[in-house]
Amino acid sequence: MEYVEPVTGIANCLGTPVCKYLQYHRKLNDYVRNFKRIRDELNCKMEDIELQLKAELLRPLGKIPKKGVENWLKAVKEMIREAQVVENKVSNERYLCRACNGKLVDEKTREMKEFLDNAPNASEGLAMDGPSAGLPLPTSELVGEEAVRNEIWACLMQEEVIKIGVWGMGGVGKTTIMKHIHNDLLKQQRFERVIWVTISKEFNVMKVQDNIASALKAKEYLDEEEDKLIRAAILSEMLKNAGKHVLILDDVWDKVPLEEVGIPEPSGSTGCKLVLTTRSEHVCKYMGCKVIKVKPLSEEEALILFLNKVGPNIVQSPTIMRTLKLVVKECAGLPLTIVVVAGTMKGEYNPRIWKNALKDLKERIGKVEGVEAEVIERLKFSFDHLKDEKVKDCFLYCALYPEDYEIRTVELIECWIAEIFIDEMDTRQEMADKGLTILKRLEDNCLLENITNRFDPPGVKMHDAVRDMALSITRMSPRYMIQAGLQLEELPEKEQWSPDIEKVSLMYNSISEISIDVLPTKCQLLTTLLLQHNPIKKIPYSFFINMPCLSVLNLSSTKIKSLPNSISKLKNLTTLLLSGCRELRDLPCLSMLQELKKLDLSETGIEEVPEGMDMLIKLSYLDLSVRTLKEIPAGLLPKLVHLQHLSFDVYNEKTSLKAKEMEPLKKLECFTGRFEDISEFNKFISSMQQSKKNLIKYSLQVGLANFPHRRDKRVTIAEVQNWERELIMHPIEIQELNILECDYLRSLVDNNSSLKNAIDLRICSITRCEGIECVVSLSSFASSSAHLFQSLEELYLRDLPKLSALIMKDEGIGSATTSTSAPSATFSHLKKILVSCSSMKTLLPHWLLPNLQNLEDIWVQECDEVVEILGAATSEVEEKGSDALIKFHLPKLRKLELWGLRNLKSICSKSGVMVCDSLQLIHVVGDCGKLKRIPPFVPLVGNGQPFAYAPPSLTIRSWKEWWELLEWDDHPNFKNVLQPLWKEKRSIFDVGEEKDERAGGKEVGAGGG
Repeated sequence: MEYVEPVTGIANCLGTPVCKYLQYHRKLNDYVRNFKRIRDELNCKMEDIELQLKAELLRPLGKIPKKGVENWLKAVKEMIREAQVVENKVSNERYLCRACNGKLVDEKTREMKEFLDNAPNASEGLAMDGPSAGLPLPTSELVGEEAVRNEIWACLMQEEVIKIGVWGMGGVGKTTIMKHIHNDLLKQQRFERVIWVTISKEFNVMKVQDNIASALKAKEYLDEEEDKLIRAAILSEMLKNAGKHVLILDDVWDKVPLEEVGIPEPSGSTGCKLVLTTRSEHVCKYMGCKVIKVKPLSEEEALILFLNKVGPNIVQSPTIMRTLKLVVKECAGLPLTIVVVAGTMKGEYNPRIWKNALKDLKERIGKVEGVEAEVIERLKFSFDHLKDEKVKDCFLYCALYPEDYEIRTVELIECWIAEIFIDEMDTRQEMADKGLTILKRLEDNCLLENITNRFDPPGVKMHDAVRDMALSITRMSPRYMIQAGLQLEELPEKEQWSPDIEKVSLMYNSISEISIDVLPTKCQLLTTLLLQHNPIKKIPYSFFINMPCLSVLNLSSTKIKSLPNSISKLKNLTTLLLSGCRELRDLPCLSMLQELKKLDLSETGIEEVPEGMDMLIKLSYLDLSVRTLKEIPAGLLPKLVHLQHLSFDVYNEKTSLKAKEMEPLKKLECFTGRFEDISEFNKFISSMQQSKKNLIKYSLQVGLANFPHRRDKRVTIAEVQNWERELIMHPIEIQELNILECDYLRSLVDNNSSLKNAIDLRICSITRCEGIECVVSLSSFASSSAHLFQSLEELYLRDLPKLSALIMKDEGIGSATTSTSAPSATFSHLKKILVSCSSMKTLLPHWLLPNLQNLEDIWVQECDEVVEILGAATSEVEEKGSDALIKFHLPKLRKLELWGLRNLKSICSKSGVMVCDSLQLIHVVGDCGKLKRIPPFVPLVGNGQPFAYAPPSLTIRSWKEWWELLEWDDHPNFKNVLQPLWKEKRSIFDVGEEKDERAGGKEVGAGGG
């Protein structure tokens, strides 16, 4: 009986009958066994679905997973991860919590059982036809080249031509022309697939295989450990099943062994074509191609391109124009050199500088022999005109990466900072801003290509001819050894390690072992050693002995399990990068590395903080995002007072922080970490505000929760209970807020909320908070708070049993009422709202719609009490009359998703019409049996016929049973308009976006059919 009282207390607290909790208490082991059984079943089902999907995607190629299948697999993986968290929690709890643990295990078991019951049915198919032949490639403007472009196109259209070789000197525009043709082929839809693969100088069979498979969205089916022959067989089947296609191999330097790669020999019977671009006519002929040469631009075309890039103001000076035309002539009609030289001279209005540029170009070209050498010299002209030596170093650093490598902007600037190419400043942000300025200059000079539209985050890339120029510069100096991405299996021979060498790049090779026989012996000046992305397993002790000046060491994504003790002798080491070394378990003592400023141990397997880290007082960047780390030693962080960047794994319960440990870090700019509890979080925010220190980027968390990271400044609060009397503080510049299982909250914003000052909040998610009645309590608004939530773009409200409205007027405790007005800025930038709450009856009242003119997506699911989505107040209906139309104006609305709303009777009030020409999808899923009508629409412009009009791109997706039970008595002609727009839903997981198959809207007259 000694445990009955505590168990009873827990049960009463949580509002569940005592008998049930006694059952949870007594039969916990049974619940755990059932939990593990269901989890294992779910895991097996997930693996079966993945295997079946894999087989289905291979025949025929061109299919993609159904969106519902993808969503199910993604959700199940998250569910299994959550189940592991529950299992860990239960195994660590005290005996008195058995009842709570039993309830927790039982609830999670039911959730997993629901996923099992709703698993995709493989007999109905797990994949569907792909959306298109491929994606358009970003490309620059094409000047001239019409004749050769038309010739290539004509060959592609001729059945008898199956292989085409496009050749010409470096920088002549081969790739640009083919990118335009690639995009034109997509538009014409003459081929089922258009596949683009870059080959590069260092031909790698497995890399080419991976690239082709990626283009076919099937890379996961080529196992990296498979034999090349087996991979070739799989790839060959993929391409045979890809239908009629064009395979474009860009930047081919030597003959491509098609059979070895797995590329079927093209033939007229299949209708497939092979196109390659190369600098060698011999390669075209050897591979049996129809040879097409890309010639330089004519003088007129070259001048047009140059003027486009140098800017219109230059034309106004007749003196400059005479010299400019001669400069263009020296560019020899090569688009790349024209663009680069024009970028260099942009903004120069002094005729003498133009004359000097002309003289310089002539001298450069005159001192070399050979076409390729002349191209390099023209490009060097732009490099030499950078003038600032550190900017030149920044450019040459890009050549340390493999050919055609897309370098992330953030990574590149971090490397420049580590190399001290950017002068040290007061803050890391200032140095990053300086890096962006340098990057912009290199892009403006066309020495780097911006690939923002392909990268998130953005990146840059070197044209292969520009990289050739950079490499030619590094070869003239013994300072560099660059052998990146060359498939090396061991270190270069001793003879290649010059005594004067300063920077070595061996990244992205296949070096698995560092043999003592080839260890460099004379590297007294070596400062940078880049070995990332090699399968290195072990480093000998003697490896670092002869590198006393080593400053930057990158071993990221290698397979090392430990570092040799000799690393402690690198007293000049400032940067040590070990990110992604998942097999790394420990490090030697670091206390001797007194100059170390950056240490990245993210995603390693270490369990303890390396010994001697408290001695690294110069550290400014520390990443300990390690799931396996057991603790953060007390007193460590206060000693690292120069930290500007600090990261921990927020899902690791053992690395929670205390505000007192963080308080000395006055220079902190970027911070990711988890606090012990809400009190420690509040203390940290308070200390930050008192010191008037604003973090530039942060992710702060209390409790355990897994939300996608979507903004640079975010706070997550989870499982905080009984905190009514203490204010949860939020930084003013917060951009994302996630709240989970904080039952004491009545509203997100009230009179005491610090969120009244959150002027930049973009994303807000509130989940499983039993006390929430509204998002905003209107009495909290003062004239100074009218901007509240004006920046909010996404709002997610899930499992809030007491939520009855977004905004309520607070008339005292227990007497809150729905408001009938709101400050005009509130929710004015809201784009997406998702609601899954049981108490709401009307989601969006008519009086709130003027604030929601930017709303794009509405998603309502499992709201048992919802009667209408868009509602008009009774007073408004009475004022206008029952027959008057009330317009629900949402001009940007694209999607309306309705899931399992069993009491929903109308999308908008019976007297209402919807004004939303942008609407693309109405999706009705699950039990929405009481919804008998689709609301009428009126166009944004003109009166129209309200009951015989549909938005131009609308698709309605639902079960067949629901569609057939819709009522059309009031306006029967409306069914004729909507019938062609309806698509049957066959699976609950089939939630893919609809492809618009119509050219325009449907509209008929009031009496029309």
